[in-house]
Amino acid sequence: MASYSISEINNIIKGELIGNTTLSIESPEEIQKANSNQITFIGSNKYVKFWAESKACAAFIDYNVTISPGDNRAFIKVKNVDLAMAKVLDLFNLPSPVFDTNIHPTAVIHETAKIGTDCKIGANCYIGKDVELGNGVFLYPNVCVFDETIIGNNTIVWSGTIIRERCIIGSHCIFHTNVSIGADGFGYRPSEDGRQLVKIPQIGNVIIGNYVEIGANSCVDRAKFSSTIIGDGCKIDNLVQIAHNSIMGRSCIMAGHSGLAGSVTLGDGVIIGGSASIKDHTTIHSGATVGAGSGVMNDVEAGKTVLGYPAQDARDMLKEWVALRRLVKNQ
Repeated sequence: MASYSISEINNIIKGELIGNTTLSIESPEEIQKANSNQITFIGSNKYVKFWAESKACAAFIDYNVTISPGDNRAFIKVKNVDLAMAKVLDLFNLPSPVFDTNIHPTAVIHETAKIGTDCKIGANCYIGKDVELGNGVFLYPNVCVFDETIIGNNTIVWSGTIIRERCIIGSHCIFHTNVSIGADGFGYRPSEDGRQLVKIPQIGNVIIGNYVEIGANSCVDRAKFSSTIIGDGCKIDNLVQIAHNSIMGRSCIMAGHSGLAGSVTLGDGVIIGGSASIKDHTTIHSGATVGAGSGVMNDVEAGKTVLGYPAQDARDMLKEWVALRRLVKNQ
């Protein structure tokens, strides 16, 4: 297992070293769980109270935190604690599972498929007709990629993921276990006699940009026509639903259990909190934030933060909640 001195870590982070420790650092850990050979982090004065009891030999601290490290302990003062910790986590990150062969003998690959250089294809994968894999694509065991799909360079697809026909996937993406890309959008209408539901054909596809990461058990449905689009750099958590014909701009974030109904449009840099729901044909403009558990029924202006159900300006919603509490208390 790798270990580093506090000086070696500071050379990587390029922060301000305060104090010193002779102990080697073998991994990072939360402040209350750390042992004497671990480094932790103090992102704000809120966590200063835990330092005295912590066994960690070192910590990243924010520039606004005022505290002394103590004997044989050290701080690395940085502008952004989270980014510093991310670099250290990467130092100790264990390698991904190893492929014994580039293409496992149980993989089924159609003769028309085009496989780039340095691709890894695990056991029981299926690659359909006219599929194109770029260079360095990793398909872990039990991945299905159906006909005419294109996957860009260095994309990683974890086990259980299914990418349906005619989808276009960018480069450097990561799809975690059991992701569904390109399943039929949810479209039904009552029959003329009103006795059953008629399925609306979904003949479009899904287009996903570069550097997109999609969490486990999340779904991106194909469009009724044209494309469902996920922009470059979007990060999508586990158990997220993106319905047909939705469009996400660049670098959007969707937290777990959130969902977009059909034909929702997100601008660039939109943040959707956990368990938030967005009504169909709604536009959330660039830089807006939707609070966790909110239900968005109308368009949201650029840069605005909304909260509640139905969602409204976060400050107004908080004022309403305070007023309701006072009313309840006074009864």
